[in-house]
Amino acid sequence: MTLTIAVALAALALAPTAGAINPQIAGVQIALRQHGLYRGPIDAVQGPKTVRAVHVFQRRHRLAVDGVAGPRTRAALGRRGRPLFGARAIRRGARGYDVGVLQFLLRRHGLRVGRLDGSFGPRTAAAVRRFQRRAGLRPDAIVGPRTTRRLCALAVCAWRAGSRATTPHSSVHAAIDYWSRTYGVDTHLVRAVARWESGYNNSLVSTAGARGVMQVTPATWDYVETVLVGRRIPRTTSGNVQVGVAFLDRLLNEFRGDVRLALAAYVQGPRSVRRHGLFRGTRHYVAGVLALSRRL
Repeated sequence: MTLTIAVALAALALAPTAGAINPQIAGVQIALRQHGLYRGPIDAVQGPKTVRAVHVFQRRHRLAVDGVAGPRTRAALGRRGRPLFGARAIRRGARGYDVGVLQFLLRRHGLRVGRLDGSFGPRTAAAVRRFQRRAGLRPDAIVGPRTTRRLCALAVCAWRAGSRATTPHSSVHAAIDYWSRTYGVDTHLVRAVARWESGYNNSLVSTAGARGVMQVTPATWDYVETVLVGRRIPRTTSGNVQVGVAFLDRLLNEFRGDVRLALAAYVQGPRSVRRHGLFRGTRHYVAGVLALSRRL
């Protein structure tokens, strides 16, 4: 069965979801507020208000109006549109997208940072020191890899400064094992999805344009790169598996760990699942994948 991820992507990008927090989205909201386009809460949820503000900004700057703050949109946002959180060490005096995300995370940990404005001033520095003392780290007010990991354990916050995407996997199964562990998704489930979708064949291309082991569309690849991971993912077997696993992890969070609904959304789209329940073909898909997961 081919994967209609384009539909899932549209629904995921546009529909507000309770508890679906992506700290990188807080950086978008802060930057849009600086441009006078967003007046909602800085909550790191890509809800309707955030999407509308991105749409307005994209129209003004003659960008593709897709509601996703990808690299071109963030570049047009200026200084507060880059870099992503985890792409550099942050210290006092810094300004940028990542500083806004840092301020949001510090506030989530119950620390006072003042205004969320993307500027690393004395109040932000004091909050970082308090957090570092609480976490047993050196209180130097420099947000490097150790402080980043303590602030946010989500994959979207992963430290990527100075690193290059690598492919430490020599086979499809090795890639599945690696990325399943990385994202904390059940390995047997991922193997079952890969087996059902492609038979572990990374050369497979569906009539809908889905490719590879996990049958990923170009739109989903772009979404995972720009929203979930924050960097380019190589067009390799390992990269294909990473995109599929990252997207499945997002759906599991979306449906609060309900594997059946997450699998349904993987093939049918999350909005469609909420509105219409599971179609007959979707029920067959879910049952087949779950049965495979118990055997692989």
